[in-house]
Formats: sequence, C-alpha cells, structure tokens
Amino acid sequence: MTAFVLDKRLADSSSLIKDLGDVQLRLSNNALVTWFLIVPKVSVIEWFELDLEMQLRLNALINTLSRFLKEDLHVDKVNVATIGNVVSQMHIHVIGRKKDDFCWPDVVWGKSESQAYEAHQKDDLISSLLTLI
Repeated sequence: MTAFVLDKRLADSSSLIKDLGDVQLRLSNNALVTWFLIVPKVSVIEWFELDLEMQLRLNALINTLSRFLKEDLHVDKVNVATIGNVVSQMHIHVIGRKKDDFCWPDVVWGKSESQAYEAHQKDDLISSLLTLI
C-alpha cells in the first residue's frame, strides 16, 4: 500500500479537523459557507469503486455532518457532492447553504469570493463538531 498524500489543492484550501485513520475530515478555509471535506485514504476516484464497508462508513460521516449543519448551524440546505473534475483525488463535499449566503441559490464551485475564519470562530466550530465525531 502506498502512503497517503493529500492533493496540494485540497491541502491549500482546507484545514484538517481530524484524522480518523482511513479518512481525513477537513474544513474549507472559506468562512462564507460552512464547507466540510471528507477525504478517504484510497486510490480509487469514484464512489462506486469504494468497497461497501468504506461507503457505509463515509455515509455515516456524511449523515453526522449533515445533521450538524441542519440542527446546530441551522442551514437551509445541505449539499453533498463528489465532483472531482478539477481534483481527481476522492473527496466528498458536505456544504451548509443558507438563503442569505454569498451566492445563494447558485453553486459555490469556482467562486472567487472568500473570507478567512477568525481563529475563535474556527475553533468554536471544530469543537462543537468534534463532540459528535
């Protein structure tokens, strides 16, 4: 098995929340929307190529993040996607959207608008989430 190497674009655009062994949970550095990235440490790039055990594990994590976004952060909509057109490394986006966010109802992909998290804001968000993981 080759060592896991995170794609530079994912590393540069997000921060590690927690390494879960065979999966990294990350937070996008753009505070304009709450945007999580789940990066399984696998060589495949398509969802259907994952073994069933990994799919179930990832689905449970997606559900936990989605509930957190809806119930704790009161988002209007949760977007879940495995696009991979630009970064082919397997990763899943779990994004909380609000009707008053910077680009609602448009997609967030490819937008240049960005705002860094304030340290306390990021720490508070991560601390709240980690109580569920």
